[in-house]
Amino acid sequence: MSIRMTHLRKALKLLEAPKNIKISTLRDDIRQDNRKSGSSGGDFHGPFWSDAKKHASGEVDLKTEGAHRVSKNDVRKRLYPILIEGFLKWWNEKRRWRNEPFNIVKGDIKGRHSITQLKTTIKVENILAFQISDDTFRIIYPYFSEKPILSSEGARIGLWLMHQALSSYKIEDMRILDILRSQSFSVQYFPLLGNEEDIFLRRYKEILDEWEELKKQY
Repeated sequence: MSIRMTHLRKALKLLEAPKNIKISTLRDDIRQDNRKSGSSGGDFHGPFWSDAKKHASGEVDLKTEGAHRVSKNDVRKRLYPILIEGFLKWWNEKRRWRNEPFNIVKGDIKGRHSITQLKTTIKVENILAFQISDDTFRIIYPYFSEKPILSSEGARIGLWLMHQALSSYKIEDMRILDILRSQSFSVQYFPLLGNEEDIFLRRYKEILDEWEELKKQY
């Protein structure tokens, strides 16, 4: 099942979701699992994030590319402009104003964290990364969901999982970006408390158990 081999953002959405959203997401996952499609809705956000990364590297203008994508698909009409504004607010006000020289990292930074107890693997992929100095990076992982909003606890769990998957990088360089709300989370402002693994194991096991119960209905 895909929630046993899933992207970090989907795991965070499930961990944060109220009952109705969690059940809906799990049912979608079961139907996809039954079809063996492996799809998790990434096609909606994938083009946006690709354009956002190209905007950061100076290859395209995000507003122009976004307008072009909306013109080709009305499904994007409501959320794409909000995603674009959210990213640009963060990029312009929270990053570029510091006027630090940086270089976009072109290589594909990605990793996986396998949790033996849960027979689950969390994937951390499709990252925006830039290098500020010889040993300082910014490794940005996107959170796209309109609902639920990413909480401080969810962000701490996400940062812990990021570091498990990308252990060759410093956790201090990692950020989770809640794009719709233009908010980035880092351990500087949301320090780990040491209980992130325990919380994740307990709550994700509950999600897996719930998946198994719902599966019986299909």
